[in-house]
Amino acid sequence: MAEDPSAFYDELADYYHLIFEDWDRSIARQATILGGLLSRQLGAGPLNVLDCACGIGTQAIGLAQLGHHVVASDLSAAAVRRAEKEAWQRGLSIQFFVSDMTQLKEIEQSGFDAVVTLDNALPHLDPSQLKQAAAAIARKLRPNGLFIGGIRDYDALIVERPASLPPAFCGEPGSRRIVHQIWDWADTTSPDPGYRVHLYITIESAQGWRALHFVSEYRCLLRSELSAALEAAGFTEIRWFTPDETRSYQPFVLARLP
Repeated sequence: MAEDPSAFYDELADYYHLIFEDWDRSIARQATILGGLLSRQLGAGPLNVLDCACGIGTQAIGLAQLGHHVVASDLSAAAVRRAEKEAWQRGLSIQFFVSDMTQLKEIEQSGFDAVVTLDNALPHLDPSQLKQAAAAIARKLRPNGLFIGGIRDYDALIVERPASLPPAFCGEPGSRRIVHQIWDWADTTSPDPGYRVHLYITIESAQGWRALHFVSEYRCLLRSELSAALEAAGFTEIRWFTPDETRSYQPFVLARLP
């Protein structure tokens, strides 16, 4: 996308956990789902895993808690600092880097058993950047290594074009919060359709209510485009899994490097 997503995640880093009703519980739940996929595909491990869109550490922390050896990176320096702090507070040994997933040049290590990028990070990339990211990820994997990616179901969303997502209400009276999103869709005639997200987190405290507003842009990354980018980077056995199959909240793509 034309807009730099790092600014969005830098601003959001201190508040990202508020998107979840209970972030620690979400860390554990996502680790169970992701860890199960990894073990079924690669064995019990422990595995060497690179999370190349780690954010504040939701997946990296969970996988490390399962005993895997985790290296994590993100384009947002503020998110990486937050992830480092969260990992340290939990007594976890995770190497963190500020790195663009289209290059991953700051990460000298390669030969990972798996590379993961979840929570809808890939749709920030334009078509050229997506191909670069697929190639960079492939270079970091060992032969027969696995890529797992998670994005929104854009094949459905591009048709439905929702104007908003239902609000989520969390907490108890006196310390509640409301999380909701407004989506401004681009012109339907655009050759590369996308939308601008307005993320609102409204927080209640003893001083009253405070509203936070964060803005970013996403492309409608269709499954066919992502599959084609992975295939061009040398991946095979490209398979998509629905949330019903994985119990995740987004579709997953799994791809194998020969």
